[in-house]
Amino acid sequence: MVRFLNIYTITSFVAISGMLFGFDISSMSGIIESVQYKNYYGNPLGVVQGGITSAMAAGSFMGSISASALGDNVSRKVAIQGGAILWCIGAILQSSSNGVAMLITGRLIAGLCIGVPIYQSEIAPRKIRGRVVSFQQFAITGVLIQYLIQYGCSFLDSEAAFRLPWAIQALPAVILFISLFLFPYSPRWLARKDRWEEVLQVLAFLRTPNNNINNPLVLAEYKEIEDEIQVEREEISNSLRALYNSLRALYTRKLRKRVFLAVAIHIWSQLSGINVAMYYIAYLIKSAGIADVRLFSSIQYVIAMVMTIPSILWTDHSGRWPALLIGSISMSIWLFVIGGLLMRYGEPNSISNQPYTWLVMNHPAASHAILACIYLVVASFNVSWGPLIWVYPPEIVPLRIRATSVSLALASNWAINFALGLAVPAMFRAISWRMFFIFASFNLAAYIHVLIAAPETMQRTLEEMDEIFEHGEPLWKSIRYKSATNRLDLLAQEIERA
Repeated sequence: MVRFLNIYTITSFVAISGMLFGFDISSMSGIIESVQYKNYYGNPLGVVQGGITSAMAAGSFMGSISASALGDNVSRKVAIQGGAILWCIGAILQSSSNGVAMLITGRLIAGLCIGVPIYQSEIAPRKIRGRVVSFQQFAITGVLIQYLIQYGCSFLDSEAAFRLPWAIQALPAVILFISLFLFPYSPRWLARKDRWEEVLQVLAFLRTPNNNINNPLVLAEYKEIEDEIQVEREEISNSLRALYNSLRALYTRKLRKRVFLAVAIHIWSQLSGINVAMYYIAYLIKSAGIADVRLFSSIQYVIAMVMTIPSILWTDHSGRWPALLIGSISMSIWLFVIGGLLMRYGEPNSISNQPYTWLVMNHPAASHAILACIYLVVASFNVSWGPLIWVYPPEIVPLRIRATSVSLALASNWAINFALGLAVPAMFRAISWRMFFIFASFNLAAYIHVLIAAPETMQRTLEEMDEIFEHGEPLWKSIRYKSATNRLDLLAQEIERA
């Protein structure tokens, strides 16, 4: 095992799986207004363009459904390697596509690989788990890298303007596939396979600088994992019953609140309107009456990347709950402002074969205000909901149903993503500015739901979540909970004394 690796470098490489999704966003948003793309694929509008865009989400929906069984059987990291291979196949099909059908097929296959960050959650120490898993969202903002590639290729007066960026998408997948051979298995997955000696070795490798298997905190975490596995096996007596109980547990009274909350977090993140801004930024900018789409789109991607950094640094100190609340209410405000400005200063588009039917003309102040609000929506999302949808759901469910429930949550994410990707181009043409009021209202609903139902999970071990949910800990107490968690530290102290 290569010793220069640590929790940060491992997570950074694994987060390349998130970068793949970011590459997809910019590879589509960067070309949908290009002349080369329109000419080759017949100027797709409405549902046709929606079908092309949403094909990735459709594949990701199917992939997330199967990720649970695959991750539990062959391990989290091997499942990620399989996804990297699928991504390369999808990139080849997209870059060589001879029509809309083949392009959709390539995007569908590539979508199968978009993973669930369970691996990061299970290897991360509790005190920096939020920061570590947030790398997933930071990698998604690798959308900027692909957009710059797309921007450069846009000056090519040939099909290479869109084929070359789609082919380059395979490169990070190759790097991810190779690097995973150097990384350890998840200690919690190893425990379920009764590979206890490896569990201790991996924990020592991940938690100590000198691989000290006698470190009290290592032994304490080992003990917690061991206890949870024992409890799990007392409840489930054989493999067939294990599968039945794993699925049944999702809907038991004890766990359904946690599963529903994990699913809801992902659904609200998609209904926030962020993918309207990310996938269809070109439509938004043109509808606002701004001509230089390439320049102002690139600024958005810079904002997305920069605003993810504060969340990575602060989420383990300021908490999950406040960030979700602030993100929801701020996105709601900016979306209401965008809709109001378009309603007040916009007018019907006189050109019929355009993807947008509402246009702001000769109102530069309104145009720049709309653009500023778009940037603020992106900034608000990436400093709050963007990273936390990868952190929060894996935290709140127990090990025995973690892969299943997180896969279900992510499947819900992709189902909504698919529906929006398919519908938004048609919504641009049918209801124009009213669409922004709809997404603003969804953010208000998300704010209310988080306010009354989402406990704070900062600094808790994954095994301690039962105390919050199953023992009825008051919401206010979990929010005020600040740190030095107690159980794991106390157990480490007992081990050290013994």
